[in-house]
Amino acid sequence: KLCGYLNKLGIKGPIKTWKSRWFFYDENKCRLLYYRTAQDINPLGSIDIASASFDCKVENGEGVFEIRTPSRVFTLKAISKQATMYWLQQLQMRRWEFCNAQSRFPVGSSQLVNEPLAGRTSRYVIDNEDFLPPVKTPTEVVGLKAASLPAPQTCTALQNISLKHPWTEIQNTVYNICGSKQLWGNNGNIFSFSEFQEHPENPDEEQEAKEGILEDGRMEPRLNWVRKARWMNSGFPGLPEELPKERNPMDKVSVLQQQILTLTEEVKSQKELVKLLHKALEAAQQEKRVSSMYLTAAEDKDRLELVRHKVRQIADLTSQLEALEQEKKELEQTLTLRDSHIQELKEHVQLLMEKNHAKQEVIMALTEQMARELSDPLQEANTITAETLYKQQEEIEHLKDDIDAYKTQNQFLNSEIHQVTRLWTSVAENEKALLMKCACLQARNCQMESKYLMVLRKLQEAMPGLPSSHAELVRNLIQEALQWDVKEGAEEALSFELTSALCPSSEYDEYGFMTVPDYEVEDWKLLAKIQALEIKSHNLRSQEVVEKPLRDRWNSVVELSPSAELKSLIRSGIPVEHRQRVWRWIVSRHCSHLPDHYQQLLQQSKSTEHPACRQIELDLPRTLTSNKHFSSPTSQLIPKLRRVLLAFSWHNPAIGYCQGLNRLAAVALLVLEDEESAFWCLVHIVENLMPADYYSDTLITSQVDQRVFKDFLSEKLPRLMAHFEQYRIDVSLITFNWFLVVFVDSLVSDILLRVWDAFLYEGTKVIFRYALAIFKYNEEEILRIHDSVEIYQYLRFFTRMIMDGRKLMNIAFNDLNPFPMKLLRNRRSMHREELEAELCELEQIKAAYVKERAEQGP
Repeated sequence: KLCGYLNKLGIKGPIKTWKSRWFFYDENKCRLLYYRTAQDINPLGSIDIASASFDCKVENGEGVFEIRTPSRVFTLKAISKQATMYWLQQLQMRRWEFCNAQSRFPVGSSQLVNEPLAGRTSRYVIDNEDFLPPVKTPTEVVGLKAASLPAPQTCTALQNISLKHPWTEIQNTVYNICGSKQLWGNNGNIFSFSEFQEHPENPDEEQEAKEGILEDGRMEPRLNWVRKARWMNSGFPGLPEELPKERNPMDKVSVLQQQILTLTEEVKSQKELVKLLHKALEAAQQEKRVSSMYLTAAEDKDRLELVRHKVRQIADLTSQLEALEQEKKELEQTLTLRDSHIQELKEHVQLLMEKNHAKQEVIMALTEQMARELSDPLQEANTITAETLYKQQEEIEHLKDDIDAYKTQNQFLNSEIHQVTRLWTSVAENEKALLMKCACLQARNCQMESKYLMVLRKLQEAMPGLPSSHAELVRNLIQEALQWDVKEGAEEALSFELTSALCPSSEYDEYGFMTVPDYEVEDWKLLAKIQALEIKSHNLRSQEVVEKPLRDRWNSVVELSPSAELKSLIRSGIPVEHRQRVWRWIVSRHCSHLPDHYQQLLQQSKSTEHPACRQIELDLPRTLTSNKHFSSPTSQLIPKLRRVLLAFSWHNPAIGYCQGLNRLAAVALLVLEDEESAFWCLVHIVENLMPADYYSDTLITSQVDQRVFKDFLSEKLPRLMAHFEQYRIDVSLITFNWFLVVFVDSLVSDILLRVWDAFLYEGTKVIFRYALAIFKYNEEEILRIHDSVEIYQYLRFFTRMIMDGRKLMNIAFNDLNPFPMKLLRNRRSMHREELEAELCELEQIKAAYVKERAEQGP
């Protein structure tokens, strides 16, 4: 039920103020009935909702809204903004239901009556839930539950009485009073002095009266016909015996109000009298108890003691009286002083008032003089004729009409915008679906082209055994395939936005690495084409399924802190837009950036030439030759790389410079872009992540890691290791560079940077994981080769054939588990002892050989 308390603004009568009314919506007539309380039986009035409009103006205050009918405007006020929106929405919805029902079914149709309200409401809500969601029902102020709560209190009792409907008020009052026995006794007195009654005479009647009162103090609205008959027989107390019938309702209301005021004053005086009598009674009872004790005393001694006690009390009272008289005199003196002070203040105020009066007279004289001087221009400027006022009123009326027209137009445009927005959303969703379908078709096309090129490559390998005509045909097909443009399909099928989002069509990626390998050998150019197609197909397929959810997860990461979730995210790969921020955070956690330390190292490198300066200059042109930022001697990053390597050589004199550090620093520069950040990233890799002596002159720790890796390869991939031993393949010739430069120039750029993401966060264990995963990824291909030379040739470029970075990551972090760090440290310690013993033995052999040659002479 739509019902509840609202405040209604009275617009007639002597009292214009907010009055609390109980409103109830009659869905059969589409009218809003209002009563003084929820227990009344006769309504004070009604509002026709079917022909009404609603208005909610901000300037009227919070919770105030208007219901405009053709005959009157009702101003109502809810307890909160939520309740206001609920009432407005429910009235609009129910008026819409009533009007639609009237248009679809004739009046009195059973189909309209029997149709559930919930069903009609649900259809309306479903149609409009996208435009304006339903307001949550405030159950504390709306609904049948609100009827059991106390009515909102007003400052006076008369304030909430409707003067326009006196007989309705009297009938409702009689109905409410008739339901309670506590207010109606046998004598018909409606006033109660229960606060002075210590013991009720009839407990049963009191219990029955309590049961008739609700918890909040209101009378229970139950109508007992026996009580009603008894009330009718006894008469209605408080009303005059004979009210003249010719009196109008206003006179009757005035008489009743006067009588209510008289009775209220009488009750107050009677209560005050009762309180005084209670006090006198208590004093008399006290005297009575003392006299009884005196009379019942058995001996004169006891009576004498009582008399002495009284004398002591009299003395105490006398001393208190003297103290009070002294205090009275002091207060009188203080009052006299204050009166004199007040008299002085009055004289001072009088003086100030006289001064003020004199100043006002001066101001008035000056004002009159100014008015006389400016009277003519002011009269001409301020004179407004009746014709001008009439024109302004007409203009105001026209403006009001324009405002109403604009409001109607605004509502219509809002509806149109809502419809257009829904259409645009639907078209955007369809466009996105079509674009994704196009991307999938393009990925499938790339796979078909890749398979076709693979067939041509197999034919190219078998060309020596083919007839000359067939060989010439294969060469023509290969030449034609090499002339295809990898970007052709994307430009024809997709827009520029989709091409740039799903498949980068540039020759270089975000960091400047070539997307298509540039092999110098003619036979490998077809292989490069196959790789480019595989990369493109993989990117198209993984963009929506894998990359977009991963990017959304990274976008939700606001603050970086070490956790298992962050570790999993970093292993999955950091998006380009977040990689720089995450790398800086990782480096700052392990390296304390000393202020101006990098600048001091640069000054030192300028003033003094480092011994490693020549080697650094030789390695600069050989750094990341496949990256456009380092491919030319005039590239902008070459000087930055030089300064970073020189600063590190002065920062760590024990290492100085080692071949391989140039590639590490170059990758850090590409991602971090800032020289100093790249310098500290290099410090973090060499001094924190890698073991000691990894980049020393002897590279002893690097050799130890190769032996540890062979142990892990034997344990994790025993078939492959047995195959290498059968053909005497030394994998350290291939993997040594992997470990030294962390796969730089070995993997494609996308996979390389994902490896670096996990490596910077977890350490060297990641290198072992990915090295084993690379061999696991290509294990079957290697096992099919049965020639040592071919195996070495395959191992030279097989890392560039890995295109599925997700598959490689799953192998590294899932298939190779468990991979405890403790085991890695133990293996390193064991092999380091063995290697140091071997090196010591070699030194002894060398020394013995030198000694022997020296003894033999020249």
